[in-house]
Amino acid sequence: MSLKAKIEAVIYASEEPVTLAQLMGLLGQEAQAELDQIAQAQQALALEESEQDSDVDLENLNREISAESEPPVSAPEASPEPSEGAGEESQEQRSARENKEDKEKTRRLREHFRSILEELIADYTNGDRGLEIREVASGYRMATKPEYHDAVRGFVKSLKPPLKLSLQALETLAVVSYKQPITAPEVAEIRGVDSGGVLGSLMARKLITTAGRKQVIGRPILYKTTKDFLLRFGLKDISELPSIEEFEKMAGELNEQEEIPMEAHEEHDAPETAAELEPERHTHLPQADGSPDPVDDPLDDQIPDEEEQPAAESEATVAQAERDLNN
Repeated sequence: MSLKAKIEAVIYASEEPVTLAQLMGLLGQEAQAELDQIAQAQQALALEESEQDSDVDLENLNREISAESEPPVSAPEASPEPSEGAGEESQEQRSARENKEDKEKTRRLREHFRSILEELIADYTNGDRGLEIREVASGYRMATKPEYHDAVRGFVKSLKPPLKLSLQALETLAVVSYKQPITAPEVAEIRGVDSGGVLGSLMARKLITTAGRKQVIGRPILYKTTKDFLLRFGLKDISELPSIEEFEKMAGELNEQEEIPMEAHEEHDAPETAAELEPERHTHLPQADGSPDPVDDPLDDQIPDEEEQPAAESEATVAQAERDLNN
């Protein structure tokens, strides 16, 4: 059984994404043996090539022979005296060389595993299969291809109900995912309502978790998304979330589509000239007590309609204060 087949079997059998470190710890010895075999094969190939290229130029041979027959006279070299710290330096150099060799060995193993994983990903992508290997949450896992999601979705719905989140939970989760790490008061300020209960529900579902405390007065708890959040939404990391600009563009397109029919309806029903508005100005509905139509008071036009707004504003202020106290 090849190393590639074993990696494929491990990824298939695992429910969680399999990391590169896990694969190296599980199959590192077999991968190193495979690398040694590859190195031996390369050495044997290089030896065969050197034997085939054994013909050397005659001029170079003659030059080498003449150089050996007349060796240059040189002064005898003095043998280097061993220094006192030579033993210690050689020991340090040996340890440094061993560390360098270990790092190089680990790097080659990592590259070897990555190359095998890339081959597996390409095989599943290019082949006529319903599965693919995806990189999710710093690991690798098997998943169904997007073109077969409808068939899989129908099958999954027949087995058990999927995880459902309320609108409040989705809003809170979106705020945490885009603003993390974030505190509960900051979430409440963005949403406009208290989100303490929703945060507790998201923590119970293991979609968010605590991330320490913010270094401000009161030291409120910080919240962030979890690895389960990436698994649920099929994300490699937080950078794959849609940007705010994309959401704003989509919202603007939806608003434009809704405003076009509304404007057409208003233009159809609204009076076109001031002359058409004049009869409506003097038209009054009959009173409920049967009294005659009220007479237009010229002072009515001088009283602005905003006089009733202070009362409404005060009620809104009181309601906002009550909400702030509850929060």
